[in-house]
Amino acid sequence: MEVVAMKFRPLVVVALLVVLAACGGPGGSGPNAHDRAAPVPASKPSASSPPVATEEGRENDTETAQVSTFALDVDTASYGYARRTLEEGRWPEPARVRPEEFVNSFRQDYAQPGDDGFTVQVDGARMPERNTAVLRVGLQTRAADAASRRPANLTFVVDVSGSMAEPGRLDLVKQALHTLVDQLAPGDQVSIVSFSDAARLVASMTPLTARADLHAAVDRLAVEGSTNLEDGLVTGYEEAARAFRPAATNRVILLSDGLANTGSTAWQAILDRVKEHAGRQITLLSVGVGRDYGDELMEQLADNGDGAAVYVSTVEQARQVFVERLPATLELRARDAKAQVVFNPSAVESYRLVGYENRAMATEDFRDDARDGGEVGPGHSVTALYAVKLRPGASGQLASATVRWQEPDTRTPAEASASVKSADLGDALWEGTSSRLQVDVVAAAFALHLRDREAFGLDLRELGAHATRLASATEDAAVSELARLITKAASIG
Repeated sequence: MEVVAMKFRPLVVVALLVVLAACGGPGGSGPNAHDRAAPVPASKPSASSPPVATEEGRENDTETAQVSTFALDVDTASYGYARRTLEEGRWPEPARVRPEEFVNSFRQDYAQPGDDGFTVQVDGARMPERNTAVLRVGLQTRAADAASRRPANLTFVVDVSGSMAEPGRLDLVKQALHTLVDQLAPGDQVSIVSFSDAARLVASMTPLTARADLHAAVDRLAVEGSTNLEDGLVTGYEEAARAFRPAATNRVILLSDGLANTGSTAWQAILDRVKEHAGRQITLLSVGVGRDYGDELMEQLADNGDGAAVYVSTVEQARQVFVERLPATLELRARDAKAQVVFNPSAVESYRLVGYENRAMATEDFRDDARDGGEVGPGHSVTALYAVKLRPGASGQLASATVRWQEPDTRTPAEASASVKSADLGDALWEGTSSRLQVDVVAAAFALHLRDREAFGLDLRELGAHATRLASATEDAAVSELARLITKAASIG
């Protein structure tokens, strides 16, 4: 593996992740019509629409398509929701399965950079089928020092509609908010907006020195009425804008099942408004809850709001999001981050990126800084996998990966790159390669099986055996859970 760090501006802050996934048919993320009354946002196809063929959703011949480009994404909601459905004995809807979100739900062991850039790692291994391999490109940002982070203005927009009465929805949200209020620093401020038939400002921006008032505001949240998510978001952004602090991190956090049924149905206009506020440095985190979940809407809100979409269904998962992930990642390392991988046609015959279908970009958009990319926080690693077909006797460089991003405050662009040679590949994926690379392949293959019933030529029994072995090797509870989910899926499907 060859690593070359190229910063076009000194000390520009880091971007996230990237790129690597393998075979799989086209997939979307649109929910069924019964999940919400409002129509599918105009910017994406519905689950009933024919799949759109994109460069990232099919096999690409390197004679005609040497370059793969897409916006980065740190969402993990797809894996969280699939985990819930499988635990309940249900097979997740294929349209809601996004392989990159499965892979990016697992911890990596990439080295951290020494500055506000990031490390780029490219590796891979040969697959059993002749002249095939899996390539992995991963980026790692430097973790933040919680004691030295800038203060935060957090506006929580909480769904209190009738559907949130189900156990594991509003009760879970309230418990998580109470825990978070106790974890935040004295310089932070919190406001709370609730919405049902209409939105209501429960607590205007309140400093953490008045924790008792915030706990009392959380206790007042109660289920009522229908779901006017539009009014909730508008009110939340108005409050965030009113209390905006230039020297602080300003964020709206939406907690909902995403099942909007009241208010404006012109969702593109709402998405445009979310995007407008993101341009003013008010970012969005969407936290999904509930057995029925408006996955597509929550994902698009996060994408347009320069944030991320996560899903929680247990107290422990909520604790991880609100107590571990949120306080540590309040700041950004990179804005509008994009990845571009260039394959060597003399060594690689074809490639296929798994996942990122709805993040695909034109080659020329990579260095167009007006084009929207993904936002990445400190301490994040992101991984993508490519399945490649090698030419017989392939040698030398196989591919190079470059990530471009903008420094969060100044918008100064920077890039970093790495490449991989044929000699860098492991001789066999399941023998003598990194355990984390193997976990990534198992997670991606599991997603592809749930979505397409096809996964690197492996069945669920084989995937389960590999996951069980890797759980023991890594002593990672998340990998043990993955093994249990694969066994559960095998018993259902």
